[in-house]
Amino acid sequence: MHDARIDALARQLVRYSTSLKKGEKVLIDLHDVPDSIGLALIREARAKGALPFIKLHQGRLTREMMKGADDGQYEIIAKHLLAEMKDMDAYIAIRGGLNIAENSDVPAERMKLAMKHMRPVLDHRVKKTKWCVLRWPTPSMAQQAGMSTEAFEDFYFKVCLLDYKALVPAMNALKALMNKTNDVEIIGPDTHLKFSIKGIPALASGGNYNVPDGEVFTSPVRDSAEGHIFYNAPTIYQGIPFDGIRLEFSKGKIVKAEAGAKTKQLNQILDSDEGARYIGEFALGFHPIIREPMRDIHFDEKIAGSFHFTPGQAYEDADNGNRSQVHWDMVSIQRKDWGGGEIRFDGKLIRKDGVFLPKALEKLNW
Repeated sequence: MHDARIDALARQLVRYSTSLKKGEKVLIDLHDVPDSIGLALIREARAKGALPFIKLHQGRLTREMMKGADDGQYEIIAKHLLAEMKDMDAYIAIRGGLNIAENSDVPAERMKLAMKHMRPVLDHRVKKTKWCVLRWPTPSMAQQAGMSTEAFEDFYFKVCLLDYKALVPAMNALKALMNKTNDVEIIGPDTHLKFSIKGIPALASGGNYNVPDGEVFTSPVRDSAEGHIFYNAPTIYQGIPFDGIRLEFSKGKIVKAEAGAKTKQLNQILDSDEGARYIGEFALGFHPIIREPMRDIHFDEKIAGSFHFTPGQAYEDADNGNRSQVHWDMVSIQRKDWGGGEIRFDGKLIRKDGVFLPKALEKLNW
């Protein structure tokens, strides 16, 4: 039986997230997902008069390519992918996969080489196209979330089909507040961090870039972060799972990084280039349905009562000048059930234990 929720999701991605128009070209990038979502996206794009283009990926083949990555080979691959992206007006990527750690045994130097060549493609997509990226529900994701496959699918569609438009007024109020803010202070268990966001634009993200969505983001002044932070949400990067990451900052730079038995791997990633040890994004997450981490950043960075403080590349529309092949959204949850915490803007308490205090932001509370 066909699942009508798939059609609803395709409709949201085409009509709201990317707002496709007649004659626009959209690249539909599918990674290990069923035909049903691809078919729904093609049909919905055509219904709007847009021109769909399809690219298919298989996770194990991608892993095998990266394990033997050659500089000249990936230079050619990136050249062709960039040329393709330059022909597009929009980009929709849906990423499935049976194993979130599929790339965990790709040698670090090969991963670094591939990421270096892919960065211009990613940059063009982010800066020059209307884009939206999301995961696809799989039994592996359900297992990560500690749920049955059926329960997770129900959760997934509720999360992705949230009425994001209803959050926009409160999101814009938070955006305006951040745009007026100079200094930020974050306090929590094993966390005391100060930094500036003065003069750097904030942006509201309500279902028009990532799905699920629900964050307002900016970036800190590059050399301003001082103090230390403990990320209580588990994470995964380049196929490697990490728990309990702790970072120390001086003049904006990560001067000490620990992750228990994975400390060596953590520092290898942070040593990818100079920008990887500086922060490229600061964001507040507030999706009302997403409450627990599942090592999937598209969900975890939107957790109700969370924030992320991201080593690596800054988005150029909220730019602090930091450049890196790394962009690693590390998440901390500040609800009471996760230890609590405070966020202050210019000395004023804005959020306590994950709850926004200003009246204009109340609709962002869970």
